[in-house]
Amino acid sequence: MDNGGLPVLDRRIAGCRACPRLVEWREEVARTKRAAFADWTYWGRPVPGFGPPDARLLILGLAPAAHGGNRTGRMFTGDRSGDVLYRALYDVGLASQPTAVRADDGLELYGVRITSPVHCAPPANKPTPAERDTCRAWLVRELELLRPTLRTVVVLGAFGWQAALPAFTGAGWTVPRPRPAFAHGAQVTLGAPDGPDLSLFGCFHVSQRNTFTGRLTPEMLREVLRTAAGTAGLRTR
Repeated sequence: MDNGGLPVLDRRIAGCRACPRLVEWREEVARTKRAAFADWTYWGRPVPGFGPPDARLLILGLAPAAHGGNRTGRMFTGDRSGDVLYRALYDVGLASQPTAVRADDGLELYGVRITSPVHCAPPANKPTPAERDTCRAWLVRELELLRPTLRTVVVLGAFGWQAALPAFTGAGWTVPRPRPAFAHGAQVTLGAPDGPDLSLFGCFHVSQRNTFTGRLTPEMLREVLRTAAGTAGLRTR
């Protein structure tokens, strides 16, 4: 499938208004802002994926942060979770710089794309099951467009794992039954009747709750990223 479809998909995602609760929340946050970002013009829309259209490795999160992606318009950009993720990607050689501050900061990803199963910032960082299911069609389409080159996926957290498995099925991969359970370090192979298999890795989410308590350390994150990148055929350092 033509990867030229990704820019079109990204624009369509950014214009979505399918979930009234999420539309109201993201726009209210964009109006009221956080004091530290009073001089910002918030993005306040769904946040599309970020990274090259020929990515071999996909990182799946949960949803944009209210004052991170919802402010900057780019996945994991402008919040502490993103600070941890992009630092690790830089450390292993998959990003051009260790920080992600704004959408025009020059950051590039090497062979990696980042997206999420829910594209709008949700209240309390908790999308409803209905919102997750409504957003799934976007993820299925993104996976279909990435499929010619995509070999490996790292899913951050149990919510993303549960949301992603039906999307992999929808995009043409075969998910084992019973469905594999999420765990940090879990590795599952998804078969495909008409193409290469997909390697799926589980990783604790880069949330402040996990990183501040030491449940997920920088070393643990780097290890998962290096292993996943190697499986995808990407060079790391």
